[in-house]
Amino acid sequence: MTDRIERVTVVTAHPDDSEFGAGGTIAKLAKQGCEITYVIATNGNKGSGDRTMTPERLAKIREEEQRNAARVLGVERVVFLGYDDGEVEDTRVFRLGVTRELRRWRPDLVITMNPHRTYNLYASHRDHRITAGVVLDCVYPLARDHLSFPELRPEFEPHKVREIHLMQWENPHLVVDISDTMDLKLKALACHASQIKDMPGVETRIRERAVEIGKPKGYAYAESFDRIVMPR
Repeated sequence: MTDRIERVTVVTAHPDDSEFGAGGTIAKLAKQGCEITYVIATNGNKGSGDRTMTPERLAKIREEEQRNAARVLGVERVVFLGYDDGEVEDTRVFRLGVTRELRRWRPDLVITMNPHRTYNLYASHRDHRITAGVVLDCVYPLARDHLSFPELRPEFEPHKVREIHLMQWENPHLVVDISDTMDLKLKALACHASQIKDMPGVETRIRERAVEIGKPKGYAYAESFDRIVMPR
């Protein structure tokens, strides 16, 4: 999967989405020498049941947690677009921001979320679906075409992404063996302490799901994606 992949950009809605959906794959790509950038759409400032918590304080906590998790996996950098949690919309400003980051970091591979609602309501959060849809629109055609967002040029010249992996749990096209990086995925997830109150329980569920995904391929643990290869 990395014979021609050198740069990877992972675009997700919230801090922790990358680790839950693709942490093992991200760690594997990092170990193989890929340069990896996170682009996080929101600041995660609504994800708390603590009545004493404020959105401002939570955003700072979640940014620190995300940076710590990224370091565990070997991610080079984390970019926050700063939208409020739960309020992502498909706007020109959002599309311009994502296009700018794709042109800035020039990935061969983009990993993002699933733009379709699935049986897993948590996985199909509206921010996830909207972010994924925007990412696909930015990969093609907005990041590619020089006449799209001309205000980005000449600093951010057009870029053509080669491949996209959409986090997927139902009938995936691509199953990635993460047996060697499963522990790193869990270590990164544990960095998100504001969101995970029962890490042993979460670990059990994550391992069970990874076993289920990997079993048909003979992998101890796996993550799964839909794969889009862009035409040359």
